[in-house]
Order: sequence, then structure tokens, then C-alpha cells
Amino acid sequence: MSDVTAVLEANRAALADFMAAADQSASVWTKPRAPKKWSPSQVTEHVARTMEEGANLVSGTASVFPTLPGLLRPLVRGLFFNRVLKKDAFPNAKTLKALNPDSGPDNPADARERLEQALSTFEEACRAREASGQAVEHPVFGTVSVVDYAKFMELHTHHHRKQLPGANASS
Repeated sequence: MSDVTAVLEANRAALADFMAAADQSASVWTKPRAPKKWSPSQVTEHVARTMEEGANLVSGTASVFPTLPGLLRPLVRGLFFNRVLKKDAFPNAKTLKALNPDSGPDNPADARERLEQALSTFEEACRAREASGQAVEHPVFGTVSVVDYAKFMELHTHHHRKQLPGANASS
């Protein structure tokens, strides 16, 4: 099994855990967990959008991520991206406005469908990029491997799983 296959399986497992928690959130689906926080529906939409934008980046198409000057990318990669991978955890941080959802799927079943499609698109892009032998050119982090970027996305999903009810899961 290749490294990319293993990390994509870990992504799929993280998303399965996330979706199981989302399924259990139906009674509070559109209710923010606290003032100025997202509802489970919004968290789900954010994860789906991020995965879709990740697929755009991996496939080399336009994305909503800003383009930092080339000289800053290694710094941001070292301070944020590499740190997330090293610590195996995603810190609390603000997101881009384009990834900040006003609303999300109407119910957990719709969320599952949305997330499955986003994951499928992301997996497809990662497999194609890995097969090409090319790294991912991220407009914020610079050049990163497909495996590292997929691991980063897995950690992002685990991070947001903790924002759903019943956050005492294994992630």
C-alpha cells in the first residue's frame, strides 16, 4: 500500500467519525454550540468546502486561498503547516471568509452526501497528483507533498469533529 493510499484511508476514517457525530447531532443541527460559534450544519459545510478547495489546489485549479508572496510561504509552512503535522493536531485559528459558512446542509443525511462527494473529489485529485509525481503548489504554504497535504486535511477534519456534540470521540 502506498503512502498516499494510507493517508487517504486515514482521511476516510476521520470523515467517517465526523459523519457519525454529525448523524447524532440532528436535534441541534442548526443551533450554534455557543455564541459566535458554528452549528453542526455550519461545521459540516466548512469541512466540505475546505476539502473541495483542497481538491482544487491538489489538481492545480483556482482556489479561494490567497496567494502569499513566495518569500513568505516557507515561513508560514514552517510556523503553521509543518507544526500541525509535527504535533499531529490542528490549532484553533480563524478561517478564510470564503470557507466561513453562513449555513450548511439541511440535515445530517444531506451533510453525509455533501461530505462524501467532497472527499471523493479530494481523493481523486490526490491520487492523480501523486501519480504525476508532482508536489502540491499551495499559495499559502508553498510546495508540499501530496501525502503531507492529505495528512493536513485529515487533521483538519479531526479538529472540527471536536466541535460537534459528543466530542469525546477518539479523534
